[in-house]
Amino acid sequence: MDGEGLARASGSMALATVVSRVTGLVAKLALAAALGFGVLNDSYNIANELPNMVYELLLGGVLSSVAIPVLVRAQRTDPDGGHAYAQRLLTMGTVALLVGTLGAVAAAPLLTRLSVTSGPHASPPLATAFAYLLLPEILFYGLAALVGAVLNSRGVFGPPAWAPVANNLVVIAVIGAYVATPGRISLQPSLMGEAKLWVLGVGTTLGIVVQAAVLLPALRRSGFRWRWRWGWDPRLSSFGGLAGWVALYVLAGQIGLVITYRIAGATAGGGVSTYAYAWILLIVPYGVLGNSVLTALMPRISRASADGRIGDVVADLSLGTRMSALLLLPISALLTVAGTQIATVLFSYGHSDLSQAERLGHTLAASAFGLLPYAVVLLQLRVFYALGDARTPTVIMALMVAGKVGLSLATPALLGPRQVVIGLAAANSASFVIGAAAGQVWLWRRLGNLRTRLVAGTVARIAVSAGAAAVAGLVALTLSRLALPHTLPPVRAAVELTSATVLGGGALLLALRTLRVSELHVLLTHAARLLPSALTHSAGSRG
Repeated sequence: MDGEGLARASGSMALATVVSRVTGLVAKLALAAALGFGVLNDSYNIANELPNMVYELLLGGVLSSVAIPVLVRAQRTDPDGGHAYAQRLLTMGTVALLVGTLGAVAAAPLLTRLSVTSGPHASPPLATAFAYLLLPEILFYGLAALVGAVLNSRGVFGPPAWAPVANNLVVIAVIGAYVATPGRISLQPSLMGEAKLWVLGVGTTLGIVVQAAVLLPALRRSGFRWRWRWGWDPRLSSFGGLAGWVALYVLAGQIGLVITYRIAGATAGGGVSTYAYAWILLIVPYGVLGNSVLTALMPRISRASADGRIGDVVADLSLGTRMSALLLLPISALLTVAGTQIATVLFSYGHSDLSQAERLGHTLAASAFGLLPYAVVLLQLRVFYALGDARTPTVIMALMVAGKVGLSLATPALLGPRQVVIGLAAANSASFVIGAAAGQVWLWRRLGNLRTRLVAGTVARIAVSAGAAAVAGLVALTLSRLALPHTLPPVRAAVELTSATVLGGGALLLALRTLRVSELHVLLTHAARLLPSALTHSAGSRG
């Protein structure tokens, strides 16, 4: 399929993805306004990350990377279209999730201690109290992912893209209820009896429950019937072999995150929250733009690999890299130039203040260069999994984590306490550069010609165009700052951001056309009908 076909497929998910990311960002903004950037928010963020860590170790990495290729192969080779295989996979996955969830809740104090250090900038008891309420999310994260994998393998993308919106709306309502609930959360809760703690903890978990539940009607409409099917399909053994390597891959990534959180929490108050919010802001563009490309490409790459069409695999890898560069490099330029303005506009309200927002903006700007490498790494890893190779991604992740940990451990010695989080975010982005480079080498050895000259030339032209946009954005920021010297900081930041976006966007389009970036034609051709197409495809997916 060519670039125009990819654009149409991505467009079918664009509306749901945009709404999901926007509502998710609104939920995070509301949370920051309600909790601020201190120990309370750090404790909540650490505890809320634990279910993700455990879920990814149990099943998440396997589902997102291995399950779809395996399910697609079963659909193409089994007389029943892969129904029995998928039912056994759902049954075994649910059992593993239930056992893992119970074990994680029982081990909540130990899990908390992995990420939290004792000291003036952290509260292990509060993080543990939150963990008891949030760790049950593991089961429902897994159920949502299991059902989503089956739907995606059957060509149904709309409902899984819309499901997070339901979660985000629940969380927004929960934060409103938290603000309205009398009292406050103590940093040293001796008992699980504080009303605000229960509202925030149980309410957050409820959002994940709803996210899983809304997918069940879509699963039934797809023609799939979920029945408990016990017994062992021999192909699950090969799946388990892949899963073992993926679990090691996930474990390596989680080790890197735990070390990052421990350093961030030990050096200055609010370090964990600042790192977490900077990461959220960084991947919002990927979630809206890059992930749609990856989701549309993944089933096609899996089918091409299953059929032995290596040329088509390489073509989709090249196309995905070039389209990701066009979508994400200009965003990286904007985040680098106007990171402080973005954070000030979004996070300088409620219990947050201007200095915290500025530190967040600097952290975002310092990590923006990792956006495209992050997207490229995810695309490369999916190619390896489609080829049935789960070992190489684990080795690549080990290299990434080694680089990240080494750079992270150096940050406290090189930077002041409040700047450490900036270095941690930059170290994280540097790890994606390492991963993208290693993945390119390994794929070249595995597949041969990767159309490297075409990809490198396109990415270079896009990078030059993004650089021109960044220069134009800097000029716009300077002029706006001179014109509004005494305006309130959030208002001035909004004006500066708008002017940088408009002037930088104009410079970007001019440079892309001048340098003849052909991928631009694909986007411009479909931009005008993107929303109608997304509405049509989403309605079809739900029907």
